[in-house]
Amino acid sequence: MSTIMIRNEKETDYSVVEEITRKAFYNIYVPGATEHYLVHIMRQHEDFIPELDFVIELDGRVIGNIMYTKARLIDEAGTEKEILTFGPVSIDPEYQRAGYGKLLLEHSFEQAARLGYDVIVIFGSPMNYVSRGFKSCKKYHVCIENGKYPAAMMVKELIPHALDGRKWFYYDSPVMVVSEEEAQKYDDTLEKLEKKFLPSQEEFYIMSHSFIE
Repeated sequence: MSTIMIRNEKETDYSVVEEITRKAFYNIYVPGATEHYLVHIMRQHEDFIPELDFVIELDGRVIGNIMYTKARLIDEAGTEKEILTFGPVSIDPEYQRAGYGKLLLEHSFEQAARLGYDVIVIFGSPMNYVSRGFKSCKKYHVCIENGKYPAAMMVKELIPHALDGRKWFYYDSPVMVVSEEEAQKYDDTLEKLEKKFLPSQEEFYIMSHSFIE
Protein backbone atom coordinates (compact mmCIF):
# COMPACT_ATOMS: atom_id res chain seq x y z
CA MET A 1 0.00 0.00 0.00
CA SER A 2 1.35 3.43 -0.96
CA THR A 3 2.33 5.92 1.72
CA ILE A 4 1.21 9.52 1.24
CA MET A 5 2.66 12.38 3.28
CA ILE A 6 2.01 16.12 3.11
CA ARG A 7 4.61 18.31 4.79
CA ASN A 8 6.21 21.73 4.55
CA GLU A 9 8.72 22.23 1.78
CA LYS A 10 12.40 22.09 2.76
CA GLU A 11 15.34 23.72 1.02
CA THR A 12 16.40 20.31 -0.27
CA ASP A 13 13.06 20.13 -2.13
CA TYR A 14 13.55 23.36 -4.06
CA SER A 15 14.98 21.95 -7.28
CA VAL A 16 12.54 19.04 -7.57
CA VAL A 17 9.58 21.32 -6.84
CA GLU A 18 10.67 23.70 -9.57
CA GLU A 19 11.17 20.78 -11.95
CA ILE A 20 7.68 19.41 -11.21
CA THR A 21 6.17 22.87 -11.66
CA ARG A 22 7.93 23.28 -14.98
CA LYS A 23 6.75 19.90 -16.26
CA ALA A 24 3.21 20.47 -15.04
CA PHE A 25 2.79 23.85 -16.75
CA TYR A 26 5.01 23.69 -19.83
CA ASN A 27 2.94 24.52 -22.94
CA ILE A 28 -0.35 24.35 -21.02
CA TYR A 29 -1.23 28.06 -21.02
CA VAL A 30 1.37 29.44 -23.43
CA PRO A 31 4.26 27.94 -25.38
CA GLY A 32 6.76 27.30 -22.59
CA ALA A 33 6.03 28.36 -19.01
CA THR A 34 6.90 30.94 -16.35
CA GLU A 35 5.41 29.24 -13.30
CA HIS A 36 8.65 27.50 -12.27
CA TYR A 37 10.43 30.87 -12.31
CA LEU A 38 7.67 32.29 -10.10
CA VAL A 39 8.29 29.45 -7.64
CA HIS A 40 12.02 30.24 -7.80
CA ILE A 41 11.58 33.91 -6.83
CA MET A 42 8.51 33.64 -4.59
CA ARG A 43 10.27 32.07 -1.62
CA GLN A 44 12.29 35.24 -0.97
CA HIS A 45 9.33 37.63 -1.20
CA GLU A 46 7.82 39.25 1.88
CA ASP A 47 4.31 38.09 0.92
CA PHE A 48 5.31 34.43 0.74
CA ILE A 49 3.97 32.30 3.61
CA PRO A 50 6.39 29.46 4.47
CA GLU A 51 3.87 27.84 6.82
CA LEU A 52 1.58 27.29 3.81
CA ASP A 53 4.28 25.99 1.48
CA PHE A 54 3.57 22.26 1.16
CA VAL A 55 4.79 19.27 -0.81
CA ILE A 56 3.04 15.94 -1.18
CA GLU A 57 5.10 12.75 -1.13
CA LEU A 58 4.18 9.35 -2.49
CA ASP A 59 6.36 6.59 -1.04
CA GLY A 60 9.00 9.16 -0.14
CA ARG A 61 9.04 10.86 -3.54
CA VAL A 62 7.83 14.46 -3.93
CA ILE A 63 5.11 14.48 -6.60
CA GLY A 64 3.51 17.89 -6.09
CA ASN A 65 3.39 21.17 -4.21
CA ILE A 66 1.32 24.22 -3.35
CA MET A 67 2.51 27.69 -2.35
CA TYR A 68 0.58 30.59 -0.81
CA THR A 69 1.12 34.33 -0.72
CA LYS A 70 -0.68 37.15 1.00
CA ALA A 71 -3.13 39.21 -1.03
CA ARG A 72 -5.50 42.09 -0.22
CA LEU A 73 -9.13 43.05 -0.48
CA ILE A 74 -10.03 46.74 -0.18
CA ASP A 75 -13.63 47.91 0.12
CA GLU A 76 -15.11 51.13 -1.26
CA ALA A 77 -14.41 52.94 2.02
CA GLY A 78 -10.73 52.00 1.87
CA THR A 79 -10.87 49.31 4.54
CA GLU A 80 -8.24 46.66 3.86
CA LYS A 81 -8.51 42.93 4.55
CA GLU A 82 -5.52 40.57 4.33
CA ILE A 83 -6.39 37.35 2.55
CA LEU A 84 -4.65 34.51 0.73
CA THR A 85 -4.02 33.38 -2.79
CA PHE A 86 -2.24 30.23 -3.87
CA GLY A 87 -0.29 29.19 -6.90
CA PRO A 88 1.39 27.63 -8.48
CA VAL A 89 -0.13 24.33 -7.37
CA SER A 90 1.46 21.47 -9.27
CA ILE A 91 1.23 17.71 -9.52
CA ASP A 92 3.77 15.74 -11.54
CA PRO A 93 2.05 14.90 -14.87
CA GLU A 94 2.60 11.19 -14.17
CA TYR A 95 0.35 11.45 -11.10
CA GLN A 96 -2.33 13.90 -12.21
CA ARG A 97 -6.07 13.11 -12.03
CA ALA A 98 -5.49 10.63 -9.20
CA GLY A 99 -6.70 12.72 -6.25
CA TYR A 100 -3.33 14.00 -5.03
CA GLY A 101 -4.12 17.62 -5.86
CA LYS A 102 -7.36 17.37 -3.90
CA LEU A 103 -5.50 16.07 -0.84
CA LEU A 104 -2.94 18.86 -1.10
CA LEU A 105 -5.59 21.55 -1.44
CA GLU A 106 -7.74 20.33 1.43
CA HIS A 107 -4.73 20.03 3.74
CA SER A 108 -3.66 23.57 2.89
CA PHE A 109 -7.17 24.92 3.53
CA GLU A 110 -7.19 23.39 7.01
CA GLN A 111 -3.78 24.84 7.84
CA ALA A 112 -4.69 28.27 6.45
CA ALA A 113 -7.77 28.39 8.66
CA ARG A 114 -5.67 27.41 11.68
CA LEU A 115 -3.39 30.36 10.96
CA GLY A 116 -6.41 32.66 11.11
CA TYR A 117 -7.05 33.27 7.42
CA ASP A 118 -10.67 33.22 6.29
CA VAL A 119 -10.70 33.96 2.53
CA ILE A 120 -8.80 32.68 -0.52
CA VAL A 121 -8.99 34.29 -3.96
CA ILE A 122 -7.48 32.58 -7.00
CA PHE A 123 -7.39 32.73 -10.77
CA GLY A 124 -7.78 29.40 -12.55
CA SER A 125 -10.01 27.07 -14.50
CA PRO A 126 -13.33 26.80 -12.62
CA MET A 127 -13.65 23.11 -13.51
CA ASN A 128 -10.60 22.43 -11.32
CA TYR A 129 -11.78 24.32 -8.25
CA VAL A 130 -15.57 24.56 -7.90
CA SER A 131 -15.62 21.06 -6.40
CA ARG A 132 -13.29 22.36 -3.68
CA GLY A 133 -15.72 25.05 -2.58
CA PHE A 134 -14.67 27.94 -4.82
CA LYS A 135 -17.37 30.14 -6.33
CA SER A 136 -17.45 32.95 -8.86
CA CYS A 137 -15.95 36.16 -7.52
CA LYS A 138 -19.14 38.00 -8.47
CA LYS A 139 -21.17 36.00 -5.94
CA TYR A 140 -18.99 37.58 -3.23
CA HIS A 141 -18.84 41.04 -4.86
CA VAL A 142 -15.07 40.70 -5.31
CA CYS A 143 -13.78 42.45 -8.43
CA ILE A 144 -10.47 43.57 -9.88
CA GLU A 145 -9.29 47.17 -9.79
CA ASN A 146 -11.32 48.25 -12.85
CA GLY A 147 -14.54 46.94 -11.32
CA LYS A 148 -14.83 43.90 -13.59
CA TYR A 149 -15.46 40.30 -12.52
CA PRO A 150 -13.10 37.91 -14.36
CA ALA A 151 -14.62 34.54 -15.18
CA ALA A 152 -11.42 32.88 -13.96
CA MET A 153 -11.39 34.63 -10.56
CA MET A 154 -12.87 32.55 -7.75
CA VAL A 155 -13.37 32.95 -4.03
CA LYS A 156 -13.47 30.46 -1.17
CA GLU A 157 -14.51 31.36 2.35
CA LEU A 158 -12.60 29.29 4.88
CA ILE A 159 -15.00 30.62 7.50
CA PRO A 160 -18.66 31.01 6.46
CA HIS A 161 -19.79 34.63 5.97
CA ALA A 162 -16.23 35.96 6.22
CA LEU A 163 -17.26 38.36 3.45
CA ASP A 164 -20.32 40.36 4.44
CA GLY A 165 -21.75 41.39 1.07
CA ARG A 166 -19.96 44.68 0.55
CA LYS A 167 -18.00 45.29 -2.65
CA TRP A 168 -14.30 44.42 -2.53
CA PHE A 169 -11.43 45.13 -4.90
CA TYR A 170 -8.79 42.40 -5.17
CA TYR A 171 -5.03 43.06 -5.26
CA ASP A 172 -2.41 40.38 -5.85
CA SER A 173 1.02 40.37 -4.29
CA PRO A 174 3.55 42.17 -6.52
CA VAL A 175 5.51 38.91 -6.75
CA MET A 176 2.82 37.60 -9.10
CA VAL A 177 3.93 40.05 -11.79
CA VAL A 178 6.58 37.95 -13.51
CA SER A 179 9.06 39.38 -16.00
CA GLU A 180 8.83 37.18 -19.09
CA GLU A 181 12.38 38.19 -20.02
CA GLU A 182 13.79 37.12 -16.65
CA ALA A 183 11.69 33.95 -16.71
CA GLN A 184 13.12 33.07 -20.12
CA LYS A 185 16.67 33.69 -18.94
CA TYR A 186 16.05 31.30 -16.05
CA ASP A 187 14.41 28.72 -18.30
CA ASP A 188 17.43 28.84 -20.60
CA THR A 189 19.61 27.53 -17.75
CA LEU A 190 17.51 24.36 -17.48
CA GLU A 191 17.12 21.24 -19.59
CA LYS A 192 15.70 22.24 -22.96
CA LEU A 193 12.02 21.48 -23.50
CA GLU A 194 10.22 22.01 -26.78
CA LYS A 195 7.85 24.96 -26.88
CA LYS A 196 4.73 24.18 -28.87
CA PHE A 197 1.08 25.07 -29.32
CA LEU A 198 -1.58 23.03 -27.54
CA PRO A 199 -5.37 23.51 -27.68
CA SER A 200 -5.34 24.24 -23.93
CA GLN A 201 -3.61 27.54 -24.74
CA GLU A 202 -6.65 28.75 -26.68
CA GLU A 203 -8.91 27.65 -23.84
CA PHE A 204 -6.74 29.66 -21.44
CA TYR A 205 -6.87 32.71 -23.72
CA ILE A 206 -10.66 32.58 -23.87
CA MET A 207 -11.08 32.12 -20.12
CA SER A 208 -8.51 34.75 -19.16
CA HIS A 209 -10.20 37.34 -21.38
CA SER A 210 -13.76 36.60 -20.20
CA PHE A 211 -15.77 38.56 -17.65
CA ILE A 212 -19.08 38.02 -15.86
CA GLU A 213 -21.65 40.77 -16.28
